[in-house]
Amino acid sequence: MTITLSPLPYAKDALEPHISSRTLEIHHGAHHKGYVDKVNDGIAGTDLADADLEAIVLATARSGDNKLFNSAAQAWNHGFYWNSLSPDGGAPSSALQAAIDKAFGSVEELTTKLADEAVAHFASGWAWLVAEGGELKVISTHDAATPITGTANPLLTIDVWEHAYYLDVQNKRPEYVKAVVSKLLNWKFASENFERGSVWKYPA
Repeated sequence: MTITLSPLPYAKDALEPHISSRTLEIHHGAHHKGYVDKVNDGIAGTDLADADLEAIVLATARSGDNKLFNSAAQAWNHGFYWNSLSPDGGAPSSALQAAIDKAFGSVEELTTKLADEAVAHFASGWAWLVAEGGELKVISTHDAATPITGTANPLLTIDVWEHAYYLDVQNKRPEYVKAVVSKLLNWKFASENFERGSVWKYPA
């Protein structure tokens, strides 16, 4: 199957003034598309030619094909990231709220911990809210690494590669992260991921 560029779930200007339409044009239309194109080039004529993106990520993680893994994992991570953001993310469901209260005490404490993880992460990578072993955790991964190669179920993510924010705030990652955690997190998406209890599937 051909892996497609997953569409943005909102208009390109929907996240302004926090994330500009210009950033989304380049981040989605160039960076994300570039990863998708490389995946399709990499699987052509191979045993993975008919696989979905999750299967490609898992297979290349096991085989050690770092080149294809990096493109596939980044394609998946970006699709998940677009859905982790929303101009109106609402509030956690009652089930997710209860899990948040148990793990962190409050949404405010959770978002503080998530922001701290994102800001402190060295170089490129991702900060995640995940469910694992019946508990919520905040973690980060380097470069293209993704929780779906392990036992965690991602609920939300923040992209902390510089291309996610450099056009808008240059090297001021804390400014970008603050805007995301305070204005743009999609709690409806996080709640759906939590209540489903399985990994989100990248749109074919």
